[in-house]
Amino acid sequence: MRIPRTATTALSAVTALGLALALGGCSSSGGKGSEDKGSGSPGGGSAVTTPRLKIAMVTHSGEGDTFWDIVQSGAKQAAVKDNVDFLYSANKEGQQQAQLIQAAIDQKVDGLIVTLAKPEAVADVVKKAVAAGIPVVTINSGADSSKALGALGHIGQDESVAGQAVGDELTKRGRKKALCVIHEQGNVSLEQRCAGVRETFKGSVENLNVDGTNTPASTSSIEAKLQSSNDIDTVVTLGAPMAADAVQAKGDAKSSAEIDTFDLNAAVLKQFKAHQIGFAVDQQPYLQGYLAVDELWLNKTNGDVIGGGRPVLTGPAIVTEKDVPTLEKYTARGTR
Repeated sequence: MRIPRTATTALSAVTALGLALALGGCSSSGGKGSEDKGSGSPGGGSAVTTPRLKIAMVTHSGEGDTFWDIVQSGAKQAAVKDNVDFLYSANKEGQQQAQLIQAAIDQKVDGLIVTLAKPEAVADVVKKAVAAGIPVVTINSGADSSKALGALGHIGQDESVAGQAVGDELTKRGRKKALCVIHEQGNVSLEQRCAGVRETFKGSVENLNVDGTNTPASTSSIEAKLQSSNDIDTVVTLGAPMAADAVQAKGDAKSSAEIDTFDLNAAVLKQFKAHQIGFAVDQQPYLQGYLAVDELWLNKTNGDVIGGGRPVLTGPAIVTEKDVPTLEKYTARGTR
């Protein structure tokens, strides 16, 4: 696993504790039993006796995106440790996501975690949460907009840096023409990834917009592009579930293009084993969920702000087939 030099990773001391606790399983609540075992301070013991908090996470996830299962796994594990009632909701449409954020405000949550894939659509309601005294942490997307909206900070990877890392890797592999598949049109993070690839790749890059929630249509679109442009030697997908669509399309089109992807899941590791994927970009979604809950808990109970308010980077790291033995057990339990 290689971490590009252009990316620096800031992680809190609680990360090590979170990864250790992950072995014990995940739940969305702490409960009285965990409270009774606590030391009464944020830094002591294996559980806490701090007041029960309610924290909501509202993301832009579409249906069937396993990436967000991993994010939730981290958030739920932190919720166990922190005596937090964790609430999750999602909608890929910006307007609907904004409505879900408003619903969380109406529930008088103690903290709010949001994604900013479409920042214009949710900006007003995020500001409303901050004005109401609800601390907000942004994750995954929209780092550039986070501070302006009043968030404590942002946790995720720098999407431009991640794209640049892919461009460098493609150049090293001798690729000449890449198809960058955007599975959610209008998502600024996905557009930044493709733009980053274009910045550093010595070959050419063409974007293709597909509907990531419609597998047959996505596969057909990629297949058609590979058939009409036989000089495409690489397909870059921007999410792990899309990698399977690209692998299928490659076979149907009888193309020799290499398939590379952003993000990991158990299916991607199987595709590595089958020599169907060249490399993947890991942004450690478990950490995004875990650290976001932990930051809100630390802020409420100890006045802490992870990273001093600056973005906390959880990636990117380039993962290849040689990393499979190390990562396989983690993907199996839903934490990588």
